Amino acid sequence: MEAIEPAYGTATLLLIAAGAVALLLFLIMKVKLHAFVSLVLVSVITAVAVGFPLADIPGVLKFGFGDTIGSVALLVAFGVMLGRLLEVTGGAQVLADTLIGRFGEKRAPLALGVAALLFGLPIFFDAGLVVFLPIILTVARRFGGSLLLYALPAAGAFAAMHAMTPPHPGPVAAAEVLGGNIGVTMLVGVPIAVIAWYVGVLLVSRFLGARIHVPVPEVLFGEVRDGQGNSAAEREGDGEAALDRRPPSFGMVLLLLLVPLVLISFNTVLSTLVSADVLDEGQGWVAFLSLLGNTPIALLITVLIAIAILAMPRASSMSQVTKTLDGALGPICSIILITGAGGMFGGVLKFSGIGAALSDSLSDLGMPLMLQAFVIATLLRVAQGSATVALTTASGLLATSVADANLGDFQIALIVVAVAAGATVLSHVNDSGFWLVSRFFGMDEKTTLKTWTVMETTLGISAFLVALGLWAVV
Repeated sequence: MEAIEPAYGTATLLLIAAGAVALLLFLIMKVKLHAFVSLVLVSVITAVAVGFPLADIPGVLKFGFGDTIGSVALLVAFGVMLGRLLEVTGGAQVLADTLIGRFGEKRAPLALGVAALLFGLPIFFDAGLVVFLPIILTVARRFGGSLLLYALPAAGAFAAMHAMTPPHPGPVAAAEVLGGNIGVTMLVGVPIAVIAWYVGVLLVSRFLGARIHVPVPEVLFGEVRDGQGNSAAEREGDGEAALDRRPPSFGMVLLLLLVPLVLISFNTVLSTLVSADVLDEGQGWVAFLSLLGNTPIALLITVLIAIAILAMPRASSMSQVTKTLDGALGPICSIILITGAGGMFGGVLKFSGIGAALSDSLSDLGMPLMLQAFVIATLLRVAQGSATVALTTASGLLATSVADANLGDFQIALIVVAVAAGATVLSHVNDSGFWLVSRFFGMDEKTTLKTWTVMETTLGISAFLVALGLWAVV
């Protein structure tokens, strides 16, 4: 879909966007209206307010919802299936014990973060989060305290790598638009992302975790009980309880987690090589490996392998494995619907022309190039929610100025980081990722704003300050 021609000026559109966010927070936090209902209602009101033709509004809502659901539903479904199999067979416990044994109990958050940084280089944020979720919850259950101490370092690591380092699509697109070198952008982006993660995520998570207690949610991998106190296994008679909890070896669990890592790497690396004109996407083997590396396909393959090597040796029949997987899918319906509705709200803001109007007004700010990159990306991020849209749009606005400045590849890489940093900060209710984190970690909206939004902001600011410091000395 294309954005409509704005019916109002930039100031009016931004006021509408701010009012929509305020109304949404009021409905959810004060009225206590269900988040899914609130998001759909505010999306409709916003679409009317910005001037969408009334006949087009249903299509706009469906597009934003369907586009988000299309990428999230399969990913979350296969991810929680894999997580449930790792949980009920003891695989998550084995991996957690091994990580803690190597790093030590006091360094458990560091262990999770370092593992997520390594896995996050080729894997997208949401895919990495769902694969790591059972490990995060297992470690948090073992040591107690606020879930934030363990969840934020891992989630923040995936967010940092996804936003700032090739071969992820956002920084790759930004480097291409600005005329930079993808290899140099990766060499610059990775160390900056790691430093920003340590300062803006790990240290901040310790501060937040000591002050805000978030209990470990049981809905995804715990025993879900009905009004009579019966668990799913007890209601079904021979469900999860029939699986033999003989812990698999660490090597088997690690191999299982490496499957999506390797498969998704095919897609991300090959896409980067195709973008750089090193490979032809029309070649059969390139297309085949890219298909295997498509995130839902990679997770489907991983789930099938997990059924074969984890579940079936511990079950007497496939029907028992199926009941275990059914138990994983039920509780995530709300997560998928709310995340999709968050994408609907973000889509309405995107297609309303708010981003385009804001871009036109920011095209000549008369400030230093690095600061301009950060500010433009930040404002676009806050206005319409999508980090990728903010990153690519801001890069397009800066392309002429960057070309006129005759910069080297290293300096362009720093500008890419500055744009990515601005596109990272202030994740809030118009960002579908905000709702994914909120529901996965069992946090209400107010707590998510006080934790995830704060952490994303400190991560982005830390990355920008590191890049700005390097810019000053080159």
